[in-house]
Amino acid sequence: MKRTIEKELIKWKNQVERYPLVVRGARQVGKSYLIENFGRENFKNLVTVNFELQPGLKECFTSLEPREILNKLQMLLNTRIEEGNTLLFLDEIQECPKAISSLRYFKEIMPRLAVIAAGSLLEFALRGADFKMPVGRIHFLYLEPLSFAEFLEASGNSQLHQDLSNLALTDSVDDVIHDKLLDLVRHYMILGGMPAVLNEYFRSGDLSNCQNIQNALIQTYRSDFGKYASLAQHKYLLRVLEAAPRLVGQRVKYVKIDHEARSRDLKTAFELLIMAGIIKTVYYSKASGLPLGAEINENKFRLNFLDVGLMQNICGLSAEFAVEKDLMQINSGAVAEQFVGQELRACSDRHQPYQLFFWARDKRGSMAEVDFVINVGSEILPVEVKAGKAGRLKSMRLFIQEKKSRFGIRISQGKLSYYDDILSVPLYMIEQLPRLVRGVES
Repeated sequence: MKRTIEKELIKWKNQVERYPLVVRGARQVGKSYLIENFGRENFKNLVTVNFELQPGLKECFTSLEPREILNKLQMLLNTRIEEGNTLLFLDEIQECPKAISSLRYFKEIMPRLAVIAAGSLLEFALRGADFKMPVGRIHFLYLEPLSFAEFLEASGNSQLHQDLSNLALTDSVDDVIHDKLLDLVRHYMILGGMPAVLNEYFRSGDLSNCQNIQNALIQTYRSDFGKYASLAQHKYLLRVLEAAPRLVGQRVKYVKIDHEARSRDLKTAFELLIMAGIIKTVYYSKASGLPLGAEINENKFRLNFLDVGLMQNICGLSAEFAVEKDLMQINSGAVAEQFVGQELRACSDRHQPYQLFFWARDKRGSMAEVDFVINVGSEILPVEVKAGKAGRLKSMRLFIQEKKSRFGIRISQGKLSYYDDILSVPLYMIEQLPRLVRGVES
């Protein structure tokens, strides 16, 4: 399965003097496969150091001097590591903090050597109290589960994806094509974008097998608790993990999760799962200017989950729902909102973590809440998610009036259109949002 982030890896490879690259993302989103496949296709030699599988190789990093490190690795692995020809891949690098520190010196002393690092729980190592980040000496890329566009490509629908990339606001989509794309969205919503699940689906087409793999992935996340939390915290992590998918689209109140637990214990559990990449926050923003994150209230937040397929699995929805026409209206549209948030993350700039925002007005007699607020360039726009083809847009109209936005965006099962200051975007075209926004005439 091809990933769009590979274009960024190619750009990085073609730089004469490269910064060491760190690929970040939640466990099982495909970091190792992506990097090793990239290495095999673009370098004469790929050398992988996996610190979980080969803990003895940590001793090669007692010195931070790159040439000493390489000499030891070459002897122990019986291979050559050459500038210009080799990709050195340091996998599960969170197991060897000295290897993270060494990246600075690879940039300073051997900038022509291609070095990529990744780790399933890297965020915890990077935020450790005793760890010093080699700031300014490394670059980052952020990997999410496969987007719907990547799902289209992997499922043999590349022509459909190409057609969507060229579709203009004035173009019409045949009903049969529109219905097929919505059917593919429904299947994606039950499968999600985790590579192992999609590999099984494309191999066998058996949705039950796919759900078994989802179960295994969720169990992996539970098993990881011991790597970053105390035993006393495990029960709170479990409660939050089980509750979070059901809270998508709602403002989070700890009492909804466990009315007997202390808020600080649940808050800690949230923070740990956020660092693990399993939970994504959607913070309230005043949305009065850029950046949107400058005016947030961290005590007001909604949730987005790592993956829509895993979300539905934890909620107990069976694979049969993949063929239901009203799938996106389950849980009052929470599935559709999860999908949109996940797409916004997956289609964002991969060089920085993407933060989701929402907007609300909590005035008595004039309540309003907009699902997402985004910016395209300097333009701040409200986004409402409607599970059906239509729906009232009172909150969006209030936002447009108050914030002087040129227009609003409705994402639904309806077709692409622009009318009465509303850009209506079908669920299958979220990837195209920046292009469509630029296409709206002033």
